[in-house]
Amino acid sequence: MLPIQEVYIEPTPPIVHQTSQPASVKQITAIYDRDWLLQQCQLHQDEGMNAYQLCSELFTIIRSGETDDDIQMALVERLGYEALDFISELISHRSTIVHNIMRMSNYDEDMRAKQQQAAPAAAERRPVYGTQFVVQSEKELKEERRLRKEQKRANKSQNRIEDDAHAVSMSILGFDGLDLRQAREDALVTASQAPLFSSNYKSKAQPVYPNIYQSGKSGGTLSLFGTRYALPAGTVREEFNDYEETTIPVPQRAPIRTTERTVLISEMDSLAQSAFKAYQSLNRVQSIVYPIAYETNENMLVCAPTGAGKTDVAMLTVLRCLSQHCTPPPRKGTTEIDFTIAKNDFKIVYVAPMKALAAEIVEKMGKRLKFLGVSVRELTGDMQLTKAEITATQFIVTTPEKWDVITRKGTGDVELTQKVKLLIIDEVHLLHEDRGAVIESIIARTLRQVESSQSLIRIVGLSATLPNYMDVAAFLRVNPYQGLFYFDNGFRPVPLEQHFIGVKGKPNSTPSNERMNRACFDKVADLVRDGHQVMVFVHARKETVKTGQMLREEVAAEGLGEYFDCSSVAKYTNFKREVAKSRNKELKELFDAGFGIHHAGMLRSDRSLTEKLFAEGAIKVLCCTATLAWGVNLPAYAVVIKGTQVYDSTKGSYVDLSILDVLQIFGRAGRPQYETHGVGYILTTQDRLSHYISAITQQHPIESKFIENIVDNLNAEISLGTVTNIDEAVTWLSYTYLYVRMKKNPMIYGMDNNEPAEDPLLGRKRHEIITLAARKLAACQMIIFDENTGYLIPKDLGRISSNFYIKHNSIEIFNSMMKPRMTEADVLSMMAMSSEFDQIKSRENEHGELKKLLENACACDIRGGTEDTHGKVNILLQSYLSNAFIEDFALVSDCAYVAQNSGRIARALFEIALNRNWGPTASVLLQINKSIEKRVWTFQHPLRQMGLPADIMNKIENRTHEVSIEEMRDMDPNELGQLVHHQRMGMTIAKCVDQFPMLSLDARIAPITRNVLHVELTITPDFVWNDRVHGSVEPWYIWAEDSENVEIYYSEYFLLYKKQFGEPIKIIFTVPLVEPLPSQIYIRAVSDRWLGAETILPVSFQHLILPQLYPPHTDLLDLQPLPVSALQNEVLEGICAKRFTHFNPVQTQIFHTLYNTDHNALVGAPTGSGKTVAAELVMWSAFRDRPGSKVVYIAPMKALVKERVADWNKRLTGPMKKKLVELTGDVTPDLKTIEAADIIITTPEKWDGISRSWQSRSYVRHVSCVIIDEIHLLGGDRGPILEVIVSRMNYIGSQLDQKVRIVGLSTALANAIDLADWLGIDKVGLFNFRHSVRPVPLEIYIDGFPGKHYCPRMATMNKPTYAAIKTHSPTQPVIVFVSSRRQTRLTAQDLIAYCGMEDNPRQWLHMDDMEMEMVLENIHDESLRMSLAFGIGLHHAGLTESDRRVVEELYLNMKIQILIATSTLAWGVNLPAHLVVIKGTEFYNYKEGRYVDFPITDILQMMGRAGRPQFDNTGISRVFVQDSKKNFFKKFLHEPFPVESSLHKFLDDHINAEIVGGTIKSKQDALDYLTWTYFYRRLQQNPTYYGLDDMTQKGVDTFLSNTISDVTSRLEKSGCVEIVDDFELIPLISARIASYYYLHHHTVRHFNDNLQKDSAFDDVLDILSNVPEYEELPARCNEDLLNQEIEKCVPYDVKGMRDFKTPFVKAYVLVQAHISRLELPISDYITDQITVLDSAIRFSQAMIDVSADHGYLTTSLTIMNMLQCIKQARWLDESTLLTLPHIRPKMLQYIRHKGKTLKCLAELTEISDVQIKKIFQNIRGLTNEETDEICRVINRLPVINIDADIDSKKTYLIPETTYKIKVNLNRVVRQKVHDGKIHAPRFPKPQYESWWLILGDPANDELLALKRVSMRNGPNETLGNRIQTSLSFDTPAHFGKHQYTLYLISDGYLGLDQQVDINFETRMDLDS
Repeated sequence: MLPIQEVYIEPTPPIVHQTSQPASVKQITAIYDRDWLLQQCQLHQDEGMNAYQLCSELFTIIRSGETDDDIQMALVERLGYEALDFISELISHRSTIVHNIMRMSNYDEDMRAKQQQAAPAAAERRPVYGTQFVVQSEKELKEERRLRKEQKRANKSQNRIEDDAHAVSMSILGFDGLDLRQAREDALVTASQAPLFSSNYKSKAQPVYPNIYQSGKSGGTLSLFGTRYALPAGTVREEFNDYEETTIPVPQRAPIRTTERTVLISEMDSLAQSAFKAYQSLNRVQSIVYPIAYETNENMLVCAPTGAGKTDVAMLTVLRCLSQHCTPPPRKGTTEIDFTIAKNDFKIVYVAPMKALAAEIVEKMGKRLKFLGVSVRELTGDMQLTKAEITATQFIVTTPEKWDVITRKGTGDVELTQKVKLLIIDEVHLLHEDRGAVIESIIARTLRQVESSQSLIRIVGLSATLPNYMDVAAFLRVNPYQGLFYFDNGFRPVPLEQHFIGVKGKPNSTPSNERMNRACFDKVADLVRDGHQVMVFVHARKETVKTGQMLREEVAAEGLGEYFDCSSVAKYTNFKREVAKSRNKELKELFDAGFGIHHAGMLRSDRSLTEKLFAEGAIKVLCCTATLAWGVNLPAYAVVIKGTQVYDSTKGSYVDLSILDVLQIFGRAGRPQYETHGVGYILTTQDRLSHYISAITQQHPIESKFIENIVDNLNAEISLGTVTNIDEAVTWLSYTYLYVRMKKNPMIYGMDNNEPAEDPLLGRKRHEIITLAARKLAACQMIIFDENTGYLIPKDLGRISSNFYIKHNSIEIFNSMMKPRMTEADVLSMMAMSSEFDQIKSRENEHGELKKLLENACACDIRGGTEDTHGKVNILLQSYLSNAFIEDFALVSDCAYVAQNSGRIARALFEIALNRNWGPTASVLLQINKSIEKRVWTFQHPLRQMGLPADIMNKIENRTHEVSIEEMRDMDPNELGQLVHHQRMGMTIAKCVDQFPMLSLDARIAPITRNVLHVELTITPDFVWNDRVHGSVEPWYIWAEDSENVEIYYSEYFLLYKKQFGEPIKIIFTVPLVEPLPSQIYIRAVSDRWLGAETILPVSFQHLILPQLYPPHTDLLDLQPLPVSALQNEVLEGICAKRFTHFNPVQTQIFHTLYNTDHNALVGAPTGSGKTVAAELVMWSAFRDRPGSKVVYIAPMKALVKERVADWNKRLTGPMKKKLVELTGDVTPDLKTIEAADIIITTPEKWDGISRSWQSRSYVRHVSCVIIDEIHLLGGDRGPILEVIVSRMNYIGSQLDQKVRIVGLSTALANAIDLADWLGIDKVGLFNFRHSVRPVPLEIYIDGFPGKHYCPRMATMNKPTYAAIKTHSPTQPVIVFVSSRRQTRLTAQDLIAYCGMEDNPRQWLHMDDMEMEMVLENIHDESLRMSLAFGIGLHHAGLTESDRRVVEELYLNMKIQILIATSTLAWGVNLPAHLVVIKGTEFYNYKEGRYVDFPITDILQMMGRAGRPQFDNTGISRVFVQDSKKNFFKKFLHEPFPVESSLHKFLDDHINAEIVGGTIKSKQDALDYLTWTYFYRRLQQNPTYYGLDDMTQKGVDTFLSNTISDVTSRLEKSGCVEIVDDFELIPLISARIASYYYLHHHTVRHFNDNLQKDSAFDDVLDILSNVPEYEELPARCNEDLLNQEIEKCVPYDVKGMRDFKTPFVKAYVLVQAHISRLELPISDYITDQITVLDSAIRFSQAMIDVSADHGYLTTSLTIMNMLQCIKQARWLDESTLLTLPHIRPKMLQYIRHKGKTLKCLAELTEISDVQIKKIFQNIRGLTNEETDEICRVINRLPVINIDADIDSKKTYLIPETTYKIKVNLNRVVRQKVHDGKIHAPRFPKPQYESWWLILGDPANDELLALKRVSMRNGPNETLGNRIQTSLSFDTPAHFGKHQYTLYLISDGYLGLDQQVDINFETRMDLDS
């Protein structure tokens, strides 16, 4: 037999029957048998007809009874003239061929005859496929015609025989009819694939996909060009009087392929085995899918019939996801769980179409994954999860709508959506239902997320069998050769026989309904007669009862009762008893007749009972609604669907029962344990019959419903920020199923057929769809749509509607109805109008009950009666609030629906009202929203929410005078008990009253300008926290509103955490003031959870004194620019000429004052207007007028100092021949250098410290000019120091009678005149230009962003940042400022992701790969390395110095275009940009534990970086702020901000310093000192700001003297000052220590309080780290965990309150980590550690002084040891030899000299150089270079000889007399010149040798004298070799011999300390 071609794509070839023949026959028919005929047919077949068909047709013709001539005509017609030879052969051998074939066949004629009598031949009716306009090729038409002809032939009764003849021929030939039908289908397919116009090209073969398992061909792989698909083989159609019935037989099982094999559970790895414990092997479908599902990450689409085990397929993909997060990966061949799962790295989301299914999945999956500890939770409308719960859950089961809501919020759940690694969508075929749009939008969103974030999210779609699976696969981005699986109905576990019954007559007419009932009864009766149980599905709850009763009556009428009787069932009597207990009378009646009912309106108990009865066989027929099919797994042999009209509440009319429901119901037919197949009947009207037949047998492709919801979906994407313009929206549509189908089937979507041909990507159509939707949104005010540019900008209204899932039609209604003032009744009726409730129709039978509810349960008026929807919704909502009892089941479910939605709508409305700043409305809405949540009316007593018994509550509420919570708080438990006449409840009520949340508020107000008020609100929680009642956080809304109107000035969402509980919390905000001033404003704190928890604080403006109006700015004059020659000094002209030839307009205007006069001056001008040149003019003027004097330049930040030093060293010092010195905490040069310098550049703190002792420092007295840069920072934290410096310099000038010129430089100021007054500037020296006089004009855009929480809000800013760069500066440099190091990283990652979606992802990188590689090799920071590759630099303090420098270089040279920096960059480095984006204006303030705003000055400074004078005509700055702060920024970014003083907050330390310095000797002096300050000037200008109410002179004086008294009493407490007669102030030693070491007085007090006589090493460390100054140390997120980790590795544990979040604990572990030489976990810790160590030196030295002052000897020595340990980074118990470089502990035993192992450093110092070299050369592992270095270090070690004796002429000493000990220290010289630098490689800053000399009395542990000595006394501070010094001491009182000890302690080396005994004798002085 020849090979068979082109019959099947997949299954095994059909079997051709062959029988053995006798030999004799063989000889006669050598050739003319069936095989010969088939062979010939294969030669003559045409396209579109296969050989089998042709063979059978020819055989029918030649075996017919007609003459040769007739058949000759027929054959020519069939084969064409070219086959004449073949035809003549056929005719001549006609009888032989027939004879042989008949002989060979085993066809049985009699059987055939019997079959024919049994069933009247059912003409095969093919349902018509859509009314479509179809493009067809010639060949298709021919094929169609042939088919049609055939059909006509078949339909004519006289030709019925012919069709039969054909079928008989097939059977005789041994071909199965199925094969032929299949072949015909194939022919059609082939034709439809052919090109439209005949051409020479052969049509290409259909691709063959490996995993398509179907016995017939379906539309999946076809383009559905209008051809209709045949019904399955064996379909029978019968006509009856009342109805016609089509029966589709049980389908064949798909043949098993050779490649298939069952997967046994034992073959799997341990993870999968444990999850499939209960199984032996996977079923067939699962086995086929297993390799792809469990062994790859391919996206998948699995189409399989209900019950084929799709849930386990999902399980396989879940396990795959889990296995990828296991370490080590699970192994095969074992069942033990020896791996751990990284549970925080992933989330799995399972989207189930209904809540009932979700619950079922949670239960199934939860059980099976329990062994791994994987948490499976439901997240649906019913089951909300908190953020913490979501974080703790790995597997979330949700509904499409809920997941849509979650992913819509670009903010809150970013964390969740970004961790999703697997998204499983169950029942994907729902795409063509109304909810399909939701599925489309979530899949499209996920696909876009995968592309934009380049993260892998696996998408798995599960669906029932659907025809166009190729389209759905394309939509899910499934690879059809890998992840596409299609299983036809042959894979059902229990195959299904389907009956479709079309009832005749007009639909819904009475006769039609009667016929329907009759047909239903007939079928049910037949089934029950055969002993089966039946489920009858109807579509309304009432209908279940009606149908049950109808069937019961019919049964009685027909007398079939015995068949329905179930009393023989085992437990029948028990059941009967249970049924009798039920309240449901219909249930009882029907039970006796063997019927049951089941619907959602029944009680849970009745439903369960019915399910049990049916399962046990105690009822024969169950009438139920479709919910039973979905929610409960209750199968039956047969199901009957009676009627297909369902009332759809959303449409308010009847619609067809959805196909999904039909499939689900049919899925309940057949019980796998009992029957081989199931039966499903669907009874519908004749007009819908073909619809159901074609849909159920998948003859229709599924279409998209997306277009119906396009408006809301587009809004969601715009709000999310994923779509910002029309083009992006058009792209977004290409990710939808709508797009896939529009290309395939344009007609349905309103296009004509030519469109796809002309515009294959449908760009035009998509554009049109989007534009229409955008216009609609813009009309509702939900977005701003700019038609010209195509930009789509979200508005708050749109965001709110997207977040709360409100439809745009509702928003339209709200827009028209919402008003600034609304009552509760208004609000309720507005909510009832919402389109969300449109589907709730008012039904006739409910009016009575609604009227009753209206009278009894409604507290507010209702507009519209019970008849209309709004009235009904309103009544139900109010009844819900009143907890009214509702009888009608339908009303109960409507009420639940209303309640569920109104909570959400009320929330949305509240947000809208808050957004519009409508106070009263917002307040009412918030109350209504809480009422709905708590089901309590707003007027009921708030205690109702505490769960007290109802009778108690009624007693409280029914009193004539209702008792408020406040009044109840004042009563004791007994009184409360009497109040409710229930003594024992007193305690309980008292507890509830105390736990009821209340806040007490206190506000301080201070005007900033005449129209801005600064409010500092102190919130103190005033209730008892109970975790059960309050959880871990209580949310509140704080808002400030005006008294008369309705406007909210400011609102904030405030979270009160349990951990903050008990201490007052401060919130600072600004409120606009309008003149005339209102009498007061109200500040309201309203709980977000509790009704009645509300505090209102009236803030009175009675005593408010507004500051003066400010004088105008200096106008920029139109002057001729000055040339540089105006300097009249060649050197200076040369310096300037390198950069410019003329001064700019600002410089020209100030030139004369600054350069040619010596007036004090203040120059206020915006950043970038050339103020540096102003500073240079002042400096040059000073050197010209007072040669030899010094100029001090003070910059407020180290970074600015560094920048200035670098700049001036490069440009000025050389040509001017001047010396410059830098003085900061980092760099402290020696005295000589400072004295030699001409220019001192320093920070305020450093200069304050130095100038405190100006009398003793000559160089301070030589200063002629002080230039203070950024003087507007006076208002900041460090402002007071500037104030003090200026006051002090003025004071010095007045003392020395030589004026010190002071010049301030700042940005534009509001109150420059006050500053000028204080600086002693006349009109001449004051220049205060406007913001707008920048050399490069600046465009400022302020964008508001919603979102209560910081991190998510920052995340939503990333897309707009990218858009801003693309819009304003696609090719020019950009700086993005963020608030933290973490934000630099996150922002960079997102920008890179957005670049990744562009054609050129590296568009911002401007260098080639080679160069890039070289740069990247030297970068240390991982994130920086990644971002630099895309042309994005990061810049923050956490980077190493080298990394930072590289980034600055690359950016300056335009090698990279984007720089993401923290705000410090704005000050430190002069890197201008074209565009500056300020991404967020808050930063986390750890002291306050929350986010606070940047000072305005910082923001101005950042904005000032925009615009490069050399390149740009404009600079652009985009400021992204929280939307509530937008107005504030609008105001202050465009008009200058007044500078207030903050000296009053920091007065203590400054007054203390002046007392020590001798400037202040009494309180009067202190008062006079204050009058020099800026604080004093501002106090009179803006008294309320500083808390001064009385403006008279006496009032001011009293205020100031009180201030001074407070300061001095605090200093007295700290032991710094002694106050004599409440007037004189005498400094004590503590004051001197504080002033000398620049410490807070609290710090000295801390030392005094905590240092003990016997403090051990760890105590001293602890005291050091708890210094108040360390409070400034940043404590960032999650650092408490790092601190805990470090603590495990260091010797001393944290003491006291082990709160690892505090900066003090951090300091404690960082110091120890340094000494232990630990690697620190993050770069931030390295910078923090440097900060800690830097100050630790100062603090330790001050501690030593305090300890010495107390006379503690041991403690002082311990502190000195600690300091040595810190400098050397070695513990005391380590060998001091480790100080040497390259020496490791294991080498110590080999350091030997003369056979003896050396123990310490001091021993080495006594050995000669040569021997030392020898010792170390003998040690293995040291190179020669290393040995040399060791020798060098040893040479530099200080070896000191001490010589000490008491200065006394006598041999004895007199008691109680002061003596001196003279001490000579001689250094042993090993190196000629040595600068005295200590070898301390681990310490961040260079340290120099110095010593302490201590005289102590060890016997009494007493320290008698202490002196610090240094040998840096040679020329230019080189090291001298000897020093003489002396110590004074008093001799003891008693006589006798004494031994004191003199200690020489090094402050930098361990192990070089020495001690000398001082012996003396005291006795009476006999000589005197």
